[in-house]
Amino acid sequence: MAGPEILLSFMVAAIIFGYMPGPALVYTAAQTMAYGRQGGFKAAIGLHVGGYVHVFAAALGLAVILELVPTLFMVIKFCGAAYLVWLGIAMIRAGAAKLEMPEIRQRSARRAFFNSMAVEILNPKTALFFLAFLPQFVDPAGALPAWAQFLILGTVVNLTFSSADIVAVMTTDQILKRMRRNSRAQKWMKWAGGSILVGLGVHLAASRT
Repeated sequence: MAGPEILLSFMVAAIIFGYMPGPALVYTAAQTMAYGRQGGFKAAIGLHVGGYVHVFAAALGLAVILELVPTLFMVIKFCGAAYLVWLGIAMIRAGAAKLEMPEIRQRSARRAFFNSMAVEILNPKTALFFLAFLPQFVDPAGALPAWAQFLILGTVVNLTFSSADIVAVMTTDQILKRMRRNSRAQKWMKWAGGSILVGLGVHLAASRT
């Protein structure tokens, strides 16, 4: 592993990247707005689990393929963008329905886990982030093999990012706590959350990288 000074820089950079407002935090907040705190937490866990796919890919060197094969990158990017738009439209449509049965909300919260895991796995930018970020702190001459250092550092980054997602869920839940007691406010939150997801999908598709 790298020296203490470099590892300190690694932790500072990971915290900055994790807590910097961006699509991941906006996505988690949107899930919380639509499905409440439970849905937000399960979305955060889904993102966390999906993140390990990229950690393992980076450790095995598979993420390099995304950089060497631009066509594959574009295919995955548009698949992820389309999936986000689809989730947003589904959320907006759900907002137009009656919100009475708590069982439906429970199933929706559970589904947020799998949806979020798929969103993270289909995000090639996450793979490229790990590919670009982690090697800066891997010591090829270290006591541990490079792949093990990738796994350790990647896990730390993933945990840091997930802690930021949890903070976003709790903050959003507190802000909207009173609003969720009103059925009209619940419907508005589903519309707002769905619109945010559609916007994120369009932004991902339109971005050049």
